[in-house]
Amino acid sequence: MAAMAAGDEHAAAGVLRGLARHLNCLNEDKSTRKRALEQIKRETVDKGLSGGVLQEVFSALLKPLLKCLSDPIERCRETAIAVIAEFIRCVPKPEESLPYLMPCLAQRLGESEILEPAEELRLSAVEMLTLTVEVCGKHLAPYVNEMINILQRTIVDPFPDVKRESCKCTVKFAECVPEHFYMQAESLVKPLMQTVTHQHSRVRGSVIEATRVVIQHGTGKNVDDVLSHLAQRLFDDSPQVRKAVTAVVGDWLLHMRDRYSYFHKLIPLLLSSISDEIPEIRLLAADLWRQVGAQWEEENEDDIKDKMDFLLAPPPFYPPGVERPGLGCRELVVRNLGRLVPAIAHDVTDWLVPTRVRTSQLLSVLLLHAEDHSTQHLQPLLATLYRACTDTERDVVSNSLAAAKLLGTFVPPAVFLKLLLDHVTTPYSSSHPWIPLMVLAAVLGGCSRPLLKPHLEQIANTLTRHDVCQEYQQVIYLEQLLACVDVLLRQCESDCGSVSLQLLQVLVTVQSLSTETNLSEKALESVQCLCKVQGLDSVMELYRQHMVQLLAWLSASVNTWSSYSPQRLQLHIIVVQPGPVIGEFVSQLMPLLQICLQPDKDPEMRLSIFTMLAKLLLDAGNTLDSKGHFREESEKFLCDVLLPNLVWHAGRIAAAIRTSALSCLLALLHGGAITPGQLLCLEEKLRPQVLSALDEDSQMGRLFACRSVSTILKLIGNSLHPDALNKFYPELLKRLDDSSEEVRGVALQAIGHWLSNLTKDYDPELCAPHLQLLFQQLLLHLDDPDASVQDRVLEILKKGSLVHPALLKREVEAVRDKQRSPHYCDQLLQHISSLPAETTADCPE
Repeated sequence: MAAMAAGDEHAAAGVLRGLARHLNCLNEDKSTRKRALEQIKRETVDKGLSGGVLQEVFSALLKPLLKCLSDPIERCRETAIAVIAEFIRCVPKPEESLPYLMPCLAQRLGESEILEPAEELRLSAVEMLTLTVEVCGKHLAPYVNEMINILQRTIVDPFPDVKRESCKCTVKFAECVPEHFYMQAESLVKPLMQTVTHQHSRVRGSVIEATRVVIQHGTGKNVDDVLSHLAQRLFDDSPQVRKAVTAVVGDWLLHMRDRYSYFHKLIPLLLSSISDEIPEIRLLAADLWRQVGAQWEEENEDDIKDKMDFLLAPPPFYPPGVERPGLGCRELVVRNLGRLVPAIAHDVTDWLVPTRVRTSQLLSVLLLHAEDHSTQHLQPLLATLYRACTDTERDVVSNSLAAAKLLGTFVPPAVFLKLLLDHVTTPYSSSHPWIPLMVLAAVLGGCSRPLLKPHLEQIANTLTRHDVCQEYQQVIYLEQLLACVDVLLRQCESDCGSVSLQLLQVLVTVQSLSTETNLSEKALESVQCLCKVQGLDSVMELYRQHMVQLLAWLSASVNTWSSYSPQRLQLHIIVVQPGPVIGEFVSQLMPLLQICLQPDKDPEMRLSIFTMLAKLLLDAGNTLDSKGHFREESEKFLCDVLLPNLVWHAGRIAAAIRTSALSCLLALLHGGAITPGQLLCLEEKLRPQVLSALDEDSQMGRLFACRSVSTILKLIGNSLHPDALNKFYPELLKRLDDSSEEVRGVALQAIGHWLSNLTKDYDPELCAPHLQLLFQQLLLHLDDPDASVQDRVLEILKKGSLVHPALLKREVEAVRDKQRSPHYCDQLLQHISSLPAETTADCPE
């Protein structure tokens, strides 16, 4: 060994003699210095000398080379760094250079101002420092201060590659001298956190890895300083950065000295990665979490021995297709849930959308671990879900509802219903009253049928409460109300038969208040589903089952109805939707109609109900009179409901009411729900109101009145006394001058019916004045500018010629020459002349 050492010294001396001139040239001009450094490199590190020789040479060259690090020429500094780095890599004892190397590097890289202007050379210098750490290891212990000073500056260096290399150096240095790094580690936290948001993802990844070792090998006091920054990196656009955060957090949970103190802060970060969009990150997070749980289980075996031995089976009705977390993982969440829930409640309202989305995902993961232990935190959990469900981001809402479904799976219904149903009746937010219903529907969706069955009546009764079912008319509120019914039908199926009436009441309300066709269709589908779960053949059967209770439900509040009352709309659904079934319950319906159609009730309400009745009465055989029961009530309906509403009152609203009542009367007459015999008995009461309506200001009112008169004459005209008949035609004649051609046409039709219904009891001679007036007025219109009117009048006069031809002939002859054209008069005279002789003989001149 001594001989080898002597040989190395001799060889080194030879090399140094050869380099003496070059060393002297290091003090010359820049080109000479540059050539001298390159020559030194060729004669030493490039020559392949043995380690011992290089050690001796390095010891002699170190100081001149370090001096060259301050050379004003960049190329000289570059060559000097390369030579020193190569010496450090090749010499057997590089630590001998540390007393000179470290102060020099600290001066160049660790000062407040950057002395090295070239970023590439700063990178080379930091790479040389990393190499020094690798080869010197524990020998760097005395130089911790210098290393920390250097790294504090280089981590925040403007050049991204310098930042990355500094992080790499930090990791290696911490692993080499952990016991000395311990006291100085926290000095690097601030520069690392300043760099963790760098625009380059590789830099961010390197910083996260460096943060891992700084915290793990530090005092643990700075965990809080880095957690918020790492949490933000979970939303990083780069999957590699998110993966790095996941790995770091998992490593801390497994190996950090004081990890038990930080479980409640680290667990959410790792569990958040379980919901990452990248499968690789999800798998990594799940694997690390299993390791954490297994390790905790092993470390706390004595505390959870009973659970390990006996609580092995999952709880009943566990979500299908979901792997149950290990006992250690579940216990970790349960023991920290009290601290985690407030943090979730805070972050779910964060101003950043990604934070809110990730927090809502995390909530589901936590509840899956907490299982029935979430019961004791139910109140704050529900408050959190309410806030989350008001979010404008759809993903936040859907994730929150998934979490609510887990509450329904693990929390006993008696517990969650006590809180939820109170919130439904008194919403926590006046601006979002539907939120408790939304959460209730989700929670019920997670609850099993056997557990839910005993509480069905309580739920259904709450949903049918006036302040729940009828207070709000927003589409979204009605959608959530419908969702609650649908989830009950889906979860409980045939058990819903016990609350069929309440569910039908809710569905009727949703249909009646909905302004969206799509929502009404969905509600009708739910009605059909309610039939199906009870084994009923049709919706009509369902209404037949509950019609008495439904009408009683409406009757309870009928005295307070107005145009704004939802009951008015509910009545429409209950009467129209059952079709012919409503005809079986006319006796229960009629008192309700009598009350709400009294003249002192709200005009708009009466208007809408009359419109509904008119449509039903037009098809009375398939609706109100399907069983013939309405005919039994028709006289009462006409006298107590229609006629009081035909009485004239001033104002447009009153006119509209009369028009709607007339439409209802016309439908009653046309639909066959009243017999001619009943109509004849009521003719004296009905006639004055209908004839007065012929003078309505409303064209539609006059038209309905004319049609009603025409129908009355058609049905019972031949049964009327002549005196009664003679009261009709004067009013009809007035309508021949109406501004509406349609009204004039119907009036002519009614006069035709009047003439057709003159029987033998009608004495033409006794009633000649009436007939004369009628003929004179009709002859005026025989000269109407409208040819179609002339044709119709001609046909009516031909009918009149059968009643008193002689009178008509005299009247025609009297006006023939006064008309613009005698054509129609001549036709009429010719018709009268063609009548059989006995017809004209019966009528004296």
